[in-house]
Amino acid sequence: MLIASMNTTISISQEMKEKLRTLGRAGDSYDDVIRKMYEITKRHVMLGYLYDETDSVSIEKAIADAKNRWHE
Repeated sequence: MLIASMNTTISISQEMKEKLRTLGRAGDSYDDVIRKMYEITKRHVMLGYLYDETDSVSIEKAIADAKNRWHE
């Protein structure tokens, strides 16, 4: 099933338009460039979640805590 997408217009500065143009390859539309940027950003955010160590403990500490808890 093919779903037709509707286009929309967004307003950006001429400076940003030129920056986006420099990111694309020959034949890329602005939609292509923004789509690629979105996918890269999404991956970056997911990796940030995966590698976030703010509530992590080292494997050594986890083993020591487990041994203390289970008295091994």
